[in-house]
Amino acid sequence: MVGVWHAFGMNTTVRPRRDFKALEARRWTAATLFSQGHRQAEAVRRLGVSRQTASRWYVAWQRGGKDALNGAGRAGRKPRLDFSAQDRLQAALLKGARVWGFPTELWTLERVAHVIWKSFHLRYSRPQVWRLLGQLGWSRQRPARRAKERDETAIARWVRGRWPQVKKTPAD
Repeated sequence: MVGVWHAFGMNTTVRPRRDFKALEARRWTAATLFSQGHRQAEAVRRLGVSRQTASRWYVAWQRGGKDALNGAGRAGRKPRLDFSAQDRLQAALLKGARVWGFPTELWTLERVAHVIWKSFHLRYSRPQVWRLLGQLGWSRQRPARRAKERDETAIARWVRGRWPQVKKTPAD
């Protein structure tokens, strides 16, 4: 077993995503400054960007105007599981592993990958499942290692009766 995963609720803190609209608005503000005759240094001061960034924006603005500073829409590759699919996966995992035919309620990376395959026909490797579970706010848990045959009453009786007899005490 690689690890057990558990959700600590739906409102766990996850790293915030970039606000692409706000970034685009900042570039447009720079375009407005450039069109009003302000220098790149003014964009650096007002917008809190590096000189290199202001220079890049200025060159793009000169070549294509304000439209050259439009955002691309998103960064990186489009996720294979969109937000609604991630919500459906979260709901499926919260139902428990037994619902999916597993003998225990423990979620392992392999079991979650199996659920993803059954639900969305997408193959996810263990590292991909690990990353996805982290994005969903699940954390790795380790089960308590206790013998199935453990007899709590016998242990308590031994601690009360025998332990005081065998416990070492400082010499008088």
